[in-house]
Amino acid sequence: MDHKKGKIAAIVPAAGVGKRFGQDRNKSLYELAGKPLLIWVLEALQGVGEIDEIVPVLKGEDIAPGAALIEQYGITKVKRVIPGGRERQDSVYNGLKALDGRASVVAIHDGARPLADAELIRRTLRGLGDFDGAVAAVPVKDTIKEGKLHRDEEGSETNEIVVRRTLDRAVLWAIQTPQTFYLEKLRNAHEKARADEYYATDDAALVEKYGGLIRIVEGSYRNIKVTTPEDIAIAEALLKCR
Repeated sequence: MDHKKGKIAAIVPAAGVGKRFGQDRNKSLYELAGKPLLIWVLEALQGVGEIDEIVPVLKGEDIAPGAALIEQYGITKVKRVIPGGRERQDSVYNGLKALDGRASVVAIHDGARPLADAELIRRTLRGLGDFDGAVAAVPVKDTIKEGKLHRDEEGSETNEIVVRRTLDRAVLWAIQTPQTFYLEKLRNAHEKARADEYYATDDAALVEKYGGLIRIVEGSYRNIKVTTPEDIAIAEALLKCR
């Protein structure tokens, strides 16, 4: 892993509303096995020696309690906490603007993926190489079908969804974070997307849209994203098996 030209930074977007989580507070501050989700993520990044700086991005009302937790748990690579934007993409962009000017590589890791370990994070850093980005991913286990709205005999749309086609599972990957990029490539993609008013569900899609080549590296089925309260129970079970 040779990123000697500059520092390696990590941005942790954790400013989402988390509507599906159904709680009255940011899910990143919700506890998993007695510790906030955000802290699980920050401790994993803190434990990767190659990473020099961590920038958490939180909702405005969560910045003070988040900063207190960061101090409590001794996450020394966090120098400041940044307020998020309207969408996840806006939050990552805010984080990019706040980075140390000496950074040349950045890893983006969701605040809702608490089970990523140091080796998984290092795999995405090692996988960057001559590519523009490297993303953790796992092969899709389920059969995936593309749906469409059904039309009746008169051609009017109904409320039923029917199968349009079955996709080839052999070429499908479930994309996770960390996602690692050369900072200049990612920053340029974000700037162009803002100018075009283009939004995507992950950072790799932005780099792809503007001509970047993204490498897929081995993720982990344990690296789940906490989206609903049921995911907390799954994450706790996975922790017990660690």
